[in-house]
Amino acid sequence: MKSKSLFIVISAPSGCGKTTLVDMLLQEYPEIGYSVSCTTRAPRKGEEDGIDYHFLSEKRFKELLAQSAFLEWAEVHGNYYGTLLAPIEDMLNEGSSVLLDIDVAGAAKIREYIHSLLKGDPLREGFMDVFILPPDMEELRRRLEGRGTDSPETIEKRLANAEKEIARAGEYLYRVTNDDLGIAYRRLVDLIEVAAGRQ
Repeated sequence: MKSKSLFIVISAPSGCGKTTLVDMLLQEYPEIGYSVSCTTRAPRKGEEDGIDYHFLSEKRFKELLAQSAFLEWAEVHGNYYGTLLAPIEDMLNEGSSVLLDIDVAGAAKIREYIHSLLKGDPLREGFMDVFILPPDMEELRRRLEGRGTDSPETIEKRLANAEKEIARAGEYLYRVTNDDLGIAYRRLVDLIEVAAGRQ
C-alpha cells in the first residue's frame, strides 16, 4: 500500500526542542520536504537564502500577497513573514510529504484555510498538526536559562509567550510532551507513520 502524502504542521513554545525534533525527522525521512518561509527581514549571520528563509523585498512580498500566493502570512515587528502555497502543493502532488514549522497564530490561519478546502483536496486530506509541549514550566525555564543565549528579561518574555501558546495546544490534532528527546521523537514518528497509513 502506498503511504499517504502528509502536510505536517508543528508548533511549540521556544525551548521545547522543536528544532531538534524537526531536524531528526528530516534526517530520518529524506522524502519529507521542508517548507521554507518567506520574510522581508534581513538575513542574520550564517543564514542562507532558500535554506533558512526566502529573503524578499517588501515590494516583492506585497506583490505575492496581491496574487494570494501565501497560505498564511503575518507582520511581526515591522517585518513580513509568510508561507507560499505553490511549493507545498507541488511537493504533495509529487507524492512527497511536507513539514512546516510555524507559530500558534500561523497554525490557526492554516487550519482555517484547510477547513475551507473541499474534501479530496491533497492539502486537506494529508493535513495533521502537532504541538510540542514542555514537561512543565519549571523545566522550560531551566532549558531556556541553560541555553545561555537570552537575557533574564527575554527569558521571562519567552515564558509568558509559552503560557499563552500552551493554552492553545488543544486546537491541535496531536500533542507530544518532550520530557525525553528520544521518547518524544518516537511518539512523533509513530503519529506520522499512522497518519501516512504505514502502521
